[in-house]
Amino acid sequence: MAEQTAPEWRPHATVGAILLLDTLAIGYAPSGPWDSESFSLGVMGLIGMVLLYVAWYRLTFKRRGLVPWLDLWQDPVGSSRKILFTGVATLVLAWVVGNPLQEQMPDPSGLILTLIGLLMLLNGIYVKLSIGPLADSE
Repeated sequence: MAEQTAPEWRPHATVGAILLLDTLAIGYAPSGPWDSESFSLGVMGLIGMVLLYVAWYRLTFKRRGLVPWLDLWQDPVGSSRKILFTGVATLVLAWVVGNPLQEQMPDPSGLILTLIGLLMLLNGIYVKLSIGPLADSE
């Protein structure tokens, strides 16, 4: 079997960071076919976040893909705790961004952070159940 090389992650990280910087700080976006600069800006921000996730996945797991399968994890017990904590912290951040900081952030920021936080919680709970009560018995 030929040895695989880790996929390149830097282009994804660079373009994702530029798109996110534009979304959060600069605010330039074409009006696009939907004739709405704010919608285009939101789409650019989402694309930037997806590209940053792909870069993180490739850097972390040294392979192409999007789903962090449980067999790729080195320490599922410790990592699931970290993911659960980070998910709760993301939900708290979503509340802060969606309420006190609503005027300074793009409108759907709180909703997007809530979605990310809930997905993190779902992943952490899945891992906890997979290594605990729902673990395969051998």
